[in-house]
Amino acid sequence: MEMKKVIIDRPFITLGQLLKEEAIIPTGGAAKWYLKENTVLVNGDADDRRGRKLYPGDEVTLPDSGKLVIESK
Repeated sequence: MEMKKVIIDRPFITLGQLLKEEAIIPTGGAAKWYLKENTVLVNGDADDRRGRKLYPGDEVTLPDSGKLVIESK
């Protein structure tokens, strides 16, 4: 499984913002649908909240897209 580092320049990023910035979904509004249709793991636990705050050190596992690791700038 591929692991990609995502560098953020703010204290946290929401799960919905992450999906949009990584081009997994076309718009922020698609996050709700995407999270309902796909199992997304945050630090190993399923989470479907697009407003979930992700901090440096958090790991997000996406179906078919591998793992994203949040890091600060």
